[in-house]
Amino acid sequence: MAPSDEGTLLRIFMGDSDRHEGEPPYKVLVRRAHDLGTAGATVLHGPLGFGRRSLVHSAKLAELGTDLPVVIEIVDSEDAIRRYMAEVGALVPDGLVTLERVRIVRYGPRR
Repeated sequence: MAPSDEGTLLRIFMGDSDRHEGEPPYKVLVRRAHDLGTAGATVLHGPLGFGRRSLVHSAKLAELGTDLPVVIEIVDSEDAIRRYMAEVGALVPDGLVTLERVRIVRYGPRR
């Protein structure tokens, strides 16, 4: 069995039409996570979703400008995620942010 560590999964749900100083916040959030040395970050674009306003957004050719869902996932130690949360508050004025405990299992050598 592989060794494991306890960690925290941060998920940020937002729309891809959101902007922070003219740029998609998910790009700024991933760059900042990298700058802070977090273990990694992934941005997922969803083809369908709805949020607090109950507006369904879908990826259809006729609706290419639609505000599709974006999820940013970052997994690291609880302390690293806690330090990163200050960035999230400044860059995500309208979105859902969740935290959950996870067991991190590494399958490759650490760098």
